[in-house]
Amino acid sequence: MGSADVGLTLIRKSRGLPPKKNPKIGLVLAGGAVSGGAFKVGGLKALDDFFVDRRMSDLDVYVGLSAGSILAVALAAGVSPSEMVRVLEGTSRRMDMLRPIDFYSPNWRELLSRPAKLVYDTLAFLPGVGSDLLRALPTLPDAVSVPLAVLFREPSYANFELAAMALLQHVSPTREIPSLTNHIPSGLFDNSSLERWLRRNLERMRIPNDFQAFSRKRGCDLYITACDLDTAERETFGPDERNDVSISEAMQASTALPLFYKPARIQGVDYVDGGVRRTANIDVAIEKGCDLIICYNPFRPFLNRIDADGANTSYFANGRYLSDRGMKVILNQVFRTLLHSRLKLGLQRYLTDDRFQGDILLLEPRETDAEFFNVNPIAFWKRQDAIHHGFESVRMTVEQNFETVREVLGHYGLEMSREVARRRADRLRAERGWSSPVAEPAPAPRGRAALRLVRRESA
Repeated sequence: MGSADVGLTLIRKSRGLPPKKNPKIGLVLAGGAVSGGAFKVGGLKALDDFFVDRRMSDLDVYVGLSAGSILAVALAAGVSPSEMVRVLEGTSRRMDMLRPIDFYSPNWRELLSRPAKLVYDTLAFLPGVGSDLLRALPTLPDAVSVPLAVLFREPSYANFELAAMALLQHVSPTREIPSLTNHIPSGLFDNSSLERWLRRNLERMRIPNDFQAFSRKRGCDLYITACDLDTAERETFGPDERNDVSISEAMQASTALPLFYKPARIQGVDYVDGGVRRTANIDVAIEKGCDLIICYNPFRPFLNRIDADGANTSYFANGRYLSDRGMKVILNQVFRTLLHSRLKLGLQRYLTDDRFQGDILLLEPRETDAEFFNVNPIAFWKRQDAIHHGFESVRMTVEQNFETVREVLGHYGLEMSREVARRRADRLRAERGWSSPVAEPAPAPRGRAALRLVRRESA
């Protein structure tokens, strides 16, 4: 396991205020597909190991989108990060394993029907075009005689264009030409298989598949967001929001990654991945009254500095420029940049919003984490490596910034212990055969810590 760690950004707006009685703590989980979701599982396990009494599955509010919605449902249902690790490897006794067929279920209906419809429409189109052309020929001379006469009198490109357009408009078919793009399937896969997997597991755990009943039984609130494809608006599902769909259906709507999955049509509305509209939904946690918000975003752009000629600088995959690695890496960087830019803008808004006087702890991969940047987000077979990497990364960063993180979380009643975390980490490594770090990470030097502290000073 490499030495890369996770970046922490801490927005502190509660400084100077006394601890709030019975504070509300929320967890916001962004997307991440398979590898990002597994990375979050490992990171959540590492953070959970530091807690003495309360656990990550014992918070007040859970907000998830895309892959984060699956994790949010599991945590809110009382499934610990340790158990979620076992779910991904197929050894859990509480939940069925998330199998490749659950994730990669082909969109057979459209993959077969849409090409067939294109062939049918094309075959039906050709005879009609011939019939239209035969009907247009008798009146063709009248339609083009004037522009042709002008062209002969004054030869020029402009007059030639007018004559050509008159000819084409008269003989062009009036019926619509079958479009290839209209017959391409709306997605390669169908994530209704994910909905069935979650519905089956909620039944197995005897957890209601209804937002309001879920909240009453578990004593916490669960929110899932998706994007309405036709209106481009965010839809928030939850006990006091849209709750006329099941939790598993809301998860299906939120995980419908465009092009990869076909849109999830639920009660007559087409939904796509919640990440299309928002990178994370910290504002939902704020609106629900959370005082401390822990947000986990697994996607951020890679920092590939090219301005250090002659310096001992590491570049991604031994290349000076990301573009040297081809289109895949370019798209990866652009995709992450778009997501991260939106998140940063949102954090700036929360910083200046006087209605929120709590704290936000944002966990992300380090911007120089080349190993995780190079992992295919939809590679199911990379989930174990992503779990390991996420675990060691978060653990290292919390260790390096332990005193600050302990102070902030302790303000809200979350007691943390290095010794407890080390014992739990050693036990996990032994169970899974992971090699231990050569040495425990030392506190980060001042000015070089992974944690970025942001405050808004009182006026």
